[in-house]
Amino acid sequence: MVLLNEIRNARKDSDSIFLRTIPGLKAVEEAVGRSTEMGRPILYVPGIMDMNEVETVAGVIILGHVAQMTAQYETGLDVPVARSIVMQAARESCKEAYLSQGRPEMFNEDMVHYITDDQFAYAAGVNGIMEREKPAACFYLGKFYAESLILAETGNSIGAIQIAGTGSPSQIPFFVTACDYTLIGEEFFTASAYLSQKPELLGSIKGQDIVKLLVMIAMVLT
Repeated sequence: MVLLNEIRNARKDSDSIFLRTIPGLKAVEEAVGRSTEMGRPILYVPGIMDMNEVETVAGVIILGHVAQMTAQYETGLDVPVARSIVMQAARESCKEAYLSQGRPEMFNEDMVHYITDDQFAYAAGVNGIMEREKPAACFYLGKFYAESLILAETGNSIGAIQIAGTGSPSQIPFFVTACDYTLIGEEFFTASAYLSQKPELLGSIKGQDIVKLLVMIAMVLT
């Protein structure tokens, strides 16, 4: 009931909902702009797991927002994936983004391409893309394991601006060390609401916070 009520309120007046500034998300447009100025592509890595992981779903959703910006700025976008289902979902997300910006002719299915399911072979393949293409910006948004530091260190070595986000606590320290901006925990999952400013998503975020507050109060009282 709390969630539904907050969503209804957000539809009436979304300006009343305040989301604190998240530096990593503010830097997304800066990263796309930098790539455009340098004439180099953007590399977007949506993790190594399938669509049954919530981090992967969140990463594909954010990919849609990044693709909208690349369509506006006419910037190259490269999305290597490790799962076939993720490839299809990411292609649909990018296609919809380019269509929404009135640039359907710029969309190319090959911008989202499958490499391999193997963890370290995938990391090696992505590293090879970095070394050859020299992207100006690298996004790592999804579910990661031991390959996180390998990817981030390679991106750092080519001088790319790097933005990472994951729900895996064990990988966050590596991203914090090697990347320019890191979305930690719930910052990553609220990114879609922050970037789109859709009332339904904003109301959902506020409703969840209220529920968490009520649960904490109940725990203290009991």
